[in-house]
Parts: sequence; C-alpha cells; structure tokens
Amino acid sequence: MTDAVAARIAALPPLREAIAAAGFSAKKSLGQNFLLDLNLTRRIARSAGSLDRGTTIEVGPGPGGLTRALLIEGALDVIAIERDARAAAALAPLVEAAEGRLRLVEGDALEVGIASLGSEPRRVVANLPYNVATRLLLGWLETPTAFESLTLMFQKEVADRLLAAPADDAYGRLSVLVQWLCTARRVTELPPSAFTPSPKVWSSVVRLEPRPEPSHPADRRALERITEAAFGQRRKMLRQSLKGLGGDALLEAAGIAPTDRPERLTIAEFCRLANALTDRETRR
Repeated sequence: MTDAVAARIAALPPLREAIAAAGFSAKKSLGQNFLLDLNLTRRIARSAGSLDRGTTIEVGPGPGGLTRALLIEGALDVIAIERDARAAAALAPLVEAAEGRLRLVEGDALEVGIASLGSEPRRVVANLPYNVATRLLLGWLETPTAFESLTLMFQKEVADRLLAAPADDAYGRLSVLVQWLCTARRVTELPPSAFTPSPKVWSSVVRLEPRPEPSHPADRRALERITEAAFGQRRKMLRQSLKGLGGDALLEAAGIAPTDRPERLTIAEFCRLANALTDRETRR
C-alpha cells in the first residue's frame, strides 16, 4: 500500500463516529459483534501473514474495523462480503480511501463461492458471525486447497473443538475433520469487553493452513459418516455407536477394539474406520 493510501485511511473518522454517522447498529439476528479497537484488529491482520500478494477475503466486515486493519497492514486486494445492506454506507468512505484495493460484495457468504474469488494465493481473514461460523468453515473446507490460510474468529468453545486432541473433553467430529484437512493453531483470545455490543462468551482467533493432502488417506463422506455416528453417542463403546455401519465387523477390519470410545481414537484410526466402511460398501 502506498503511503498516500495509508494516510487517507488513517485520516478517516474513528469507527464509532463512522457507525453513528451511518446510523449503523449491530443486529443480533445477524450475529453482529463489532471489533473496533484498531490495535486488536491490526494484530489479527498481521497474524494472517503476508497480505501483499493474491487476495484477502473478509466475511462480515460490518463497519470495517478489521477491513481498515487489513489495508493498513498492506493488503493489496481485499474482497469484503457483507449481507447487511446497511454496511455499504458505513464502508463507503473506506472503499474510496482504499483506491481500488477494496471491493464490497453484497451477499450471503453461505451462498457466495469464495473459493474462486480474486486471485491466488487466496486467504480468508474474518470475524465470523458466530451463528453460522461452523457452517461457513466446513463449506470452505470442501475445497481446502483453494486457500493459503484461514484466519478466523470463533466463540472460544468452538475454537477449543477445532484444536482439541484425543482424550480432550472438546475433542469431537469437528476436531477430526478440521485437523484431517488443516494444521491449526490459536492466535489469540479476546474477552467479551473487546466487542460492541459485548457477547456473553470469550472469543478466539484461529489460523488454519490447509494441507496439500489430508493427513491420512480416506474418503471425506465416509469419514463424516463415521465421526457423526461415533460422536453421536460419544459415551458409548464403538461397537454400539457404529452398529448401524457395521459394528464389530467394521472395527475388526480397521484393527480397533470394539470396546474403545470415540474420544480416545486418533485421526489416523478414524480414517482406518472410514476406509473399512468404504471397502465394505464397495464389496456389496
């Protein structure tokens, strides 16, 4: 970014003033909680790595707190997707100041095919609406290699599930699927007071880097079916929770004890079960 553009962005009114001028208040129905502290948003932007090549995609920019930070930290091409039409007025001065480096797409991120937006390398950096955050992530991970990285804010409880290891209380289906496809680390945690309005929960920023190939060979749909059945009855032995998919025979084929419980299995073991399920159904 040129010094002139950075100066234009720095000269914009503070976010609280921009929000007031646009008559823009957070809507609970859209899961909106605005992060207005530029020090925090710049920290998040820096954690996404180099922004000076390819495209940076933001979902739910709202009044533009994180958007400003991305541009200040050197993003050369930002595409912001926002379903709330009121945001356009609040973001208009920032779009002008960015001099072509910021494009606003008005639409629902659940329906926008972001894997083909902009140019590679493609990264997502977003304070996600918490009510659709998991759905958005799993949708993007249908084509994980379309992204260099995903730096995303979740409720802390969801972030814990993304990062959990076997035997952790938070370990479950989401842990297996995400870590099978990505490496993941927590960047930072934020208290409710960091947001306007304040949510009732702590938040975490997680950086995901899609693997060139999944960590272990397996069919995704088979793995989804196995983990859904296993963690659907997580306190039961696998011989019971997987009964509908083959039970003892399936477990024997995968080399896993029928008395094991899902929270103890590694991702490699879940993949063996998925492969056994695929083999079983192919033979039918």
